[in-house]
Amino acid sequence: MSATLNTQPGGQPAKAPQGKTRTDRVRTARRGVLPLGLARIGFEIRLYFRSTDTVFFTFLFPFIMLGIFTAAFSAQGNIGTNPDGSGGISVGAYYLPGMLAAGMLLSGLQNLAIDIAGEKGDGTLKRLGGTPLSPLSYFIGKIGQVLVTGILQAVLLLLVARFAFDIALPTEPEKWLTFTWVFLLGVITCAFLGIALSALPRSGRSASAVVIPIVLVLQFISGVYLQFNALPEWMQNVAGLFPLKWMAQGMRAVFLPENFAAQEQNGAWELDLVLLALLIWLVVGLVGSRLTFRWIRKDA
Repeated sequence: MSATLNTQPGGQPAKAPQGKTRTDRVRTARRGVLPLGLARIGFEIRLYFRSTDTVFFTFLFPFIMLGIFTAAFSAQGNIGTNPDGSGGISVGAYYLPGMLAAGMLLSGLQNLAIDIAGEKGDGTLKRLGGTPLSPLSYFIGKIGQVLVTGILQAVLLLLVARFAFDIALPTEPEKWLTFTWVFLLGVITCAFLGIALSALPRSGRSASAVVIPIVLVLQFISGVYLQFNALPEWMQNVAGLFPLKWMAQGMRAVFLPENFAAQEQNGAWELDLVLLALLIWLVVGLVGSRLTFRWIRKDA
């Protein structure tokens, strides 16, 4: 029994299928977006802790600064004392919310902006662009790494504050609920902003010089290293345009006594505005990261 050959018009034998089409490959890649992204998280975490400078400047930095402020200013007495010298809270307790907010910014925005810019500069992203890894899977890996390391950092910082500096932590469940949504929303927002900001440095070598000054300025004007109510009003207004001010304010609402709300710019914690501001910046970061992210630079 003879085999029948498929032929094209003109009597030429038909070509055998050459594998999946581009559309098939795209569909297959899309089905693997989440598994690839989740698998990428573990790789990103291992890479993070293997980098000594990254661990020091993003993970340990808030611990160091809290220790410095506590040691340097504790001799001046409590902050927010009554006229008779009673009441108030310790220096460490006052600066703890700012250090938590700074940790969120460093872990998300600074870490990712410098890291991704470096990966562009050394060709890592160009190589990843030739693999089944999609930008969304890459984002999942990076944001997952930021969430895991950010949670670990916050837990350790709270433990150090409680047992090394004897700082009393809140006991009310609603306070911890506020902490949870401010923390998660702040970390994810900073992660997306970090991805978007990574497009700004011209090279991996210049990334630190571009990103770190921006982060430092934001920390000084947002009530992290300086008492926010002591800053000029115009500086407070400028800080209100950026997410760190609202992250720090949300953390102060969790860890500072209620009477400290009077020291905020508008005399209240304004958690509704904290939520609104962070949601707006989350959308800005999400859109910005998707529009600016490239496996290779356009001018490369």
